[in-house]
Amino acid sequence: MPHVIGTAGHIDHGKTSLVKALTGQDTDRLKEEKERGISIDLGFAYLDLPNGERAGIVDVPGHERFIRNMLAGAHGIDLVLFTVAADDGVMPQTEEHLDFLHLLGVTKGIFVITKVDLVDPARIAEVQEEIEILTLDTALEGAPIIPVSTVTGVGLDRLRREIAAQLSSYERPSLPGYFRLPVDRAFVMKGHGIVVTGTAIAGTIAVGDTVRILPGGEETRIRSLQVHGQPVSQVKWGQRVAMNLAGVEKSDIARGHVVCHPKLTLTTNRFDALVEIRPGARREVDNHERVRVHLGTAEVIGKLIILDGRDTLPPRSTAFCQLLLEEPVVALRGDRFILRNQTAQGTLGGGVVILPFAQRHRRSELGISERLAALQTADLRHACRLYLQSQSAFAVSLEELYQGVNGREEEVIAVLAQDPEILPFPDAHRPEAYSVANKWQRLTTEVGNILAAFHHSAPLARGMEMESLRSQLSFALSAKVFRAVVERLVAAGVAVREESLLRLPTHTVTLSADEQGAAARLERVLQEGGCAPPDLKELEEKLHLPRKNLLDLLHVLEARGAVVKVATDLYLSSEAIQRAKTTLLDHLAAHGEISAAGFRDVLGISRKTAIPLLEYFDRTGLTVRVGDVRRLRKQEGLGART
Repeated sequence: MPHVIGTAGHIDHGKTSLVKALTGQDTDRLKEEKERGISIDLGFAYLDLPNGERAGIVDVPGHERFIRNMLAGAHGIDLVLFTVAADDGVMPQTEEHLDFLHLLGVTKGIFVITKVDLVDPARIAEVQEEIEILTLDTALEGAPIIPVSTVTGVGLDRLRREIAAQLSSYERPSLPGYFRLPVDRAFVMKGHGIVVTGTAIAGTIAVGDTVRILPGGEETRIRSLQVHGQPVSQVKWGQRVAMNLAGVEKSDIARGHVVCHPKLTLTTNRFDALVEIRPGARREVDNHERVRVHLGTAEVIGKLIILDGRDTLPPRSTAFCQLLLEEPVVALRGDRFILRNQTAQGTLGGGVVILPFAQRHRRSELGISERLAALQTADLRHACRLYLQSQSAFAVSLEELYQGVNGREEEVIAVLAQDPEILPFPDAHRPEAYSVANKWQRLTTEVGNILAAFHHSAPLARGMEMESLRSQLSFALSAKVFRAVVERLVAAGVAVREESLLRLPTHTVTLSADEQGAAARLERVLQEGGCAPPDLKELEEKLHLPRKNLLDLLHVLEARGAVVKVATDLYLSSEAIQRAKTTLLDHLAAHGEISAAGFRDVLGISRKTAIPLLEYFDRTGLTVRVGDVRRLRKQEGLGART
């Protein structure tokens, strides 16, 4: 498999000279670097291994002013060549670079004591002891230490053998999910357009594929790919890649962006993580302290929020924290990051992303650490369930879910289908969003309580308007998910649906003797009104009924089929509706069309009643409006007289 070698170490400890001695390639490409004799930005080379493979090399700057550049190149490396100059020994940047590598999860390394031609053997032994002490309790404890001189060539052959041995026995575990390449360089190449470089950290991609640039969301196509200067048709995780992109402007992409599979669409400015404060922090880190976050090749200011109730985190401590960022980044479950102080003068620690699309936590919220600990180590199936349980929304879209757990869409759908505790919406054949059984149980209980309270307050109402019910739920439900929820509630026998109304299965409308008398009077008044009945206000005055009681009785009569609701404040008796319909059909049979004025005249009613009646017939499918007239929607309607 392809490998990437990185360098690390204090400024002027011979990183670039070491790479040149091993490969014959000078990684200082900038004019300023050659003039000043120090590395400022990332340099790139390659090393041919005895087995025929070619390993990429990322040479990073060591000066503290260029730590950002160093971190942009430190992610995604398999083996680090860590230089410590024999004359200087361990220096401040030595310790800080070691912390970076420890926090980024680099476990393969070789410490190279450089410039051994300048010191005696006793000094080399002292530096070796310093390195052994420094690496205690880090990911690189016990790494081999090799003295080297790039001037005399001492130790270079041994170093090459050790590099080959370590890489031959190491296979980097593949990160889950879709293709991602954090961009460390973006430039215009004459005759080719935009070229970006970086280390692919997950997935595969090929020439001609469409990719997305995040943040921003622009889609572009891959014109060509190179690995170590050689054209290739496809690249995969673990390789140093140069990518020529079509249809993108230089302003659209820079270091800190991510080129990724188009299935990845989401960025975040709030994520939960396990954070480790390193001994090099040398002070406590405060809750809500502003920090500098390095993730992939991005650098952004954020706020560290401790989630276990502590006010500070001392050096050598770990805690579950939330990072609230000032700018969006691409962060997925399992990604590692570095934390430095806001002024970029020192490294505080780092961590691993657990919940990339996190929500704000209340100070009193219980069980946060336990949930995050479970999610950190969960397999894909359990991660999906835990993610769904962690979100306050009733259902999570499939798009958010597979990115939230850092899985591929088809993998996530497959594992979800195996878990009876996970519910798809609208259904298993069209999964667009998912929830979990305990949320469904909570929702069904809540719906039952809301409907019961409504029936108690409005015993004569047939049911509750669905939108009114949706607005009272503690869960926020999109219209599409709510429709699917209603279907499932009805199928489960929790509720009965009648048009836009929902009711409990046990609910029936029963009128008292007084109410039956009032309903009979109301029905008689509407029958007497014919096609020009009183409106609601007039009915209130005529029958001496409050509006609420009047509407309840109208709903009962409507359910019985005695009256028809034509408009918000207009009800007609069923006999009047039938008479109006027959008159309308007779006129249309004779003349083919009718205007509002003509309809008014043939029925002998006011325009105030004629317009709502015509709109009712439009709405129920009898007629269609064409300009200022109505015509039959279907010719077979001519025969409809019943």
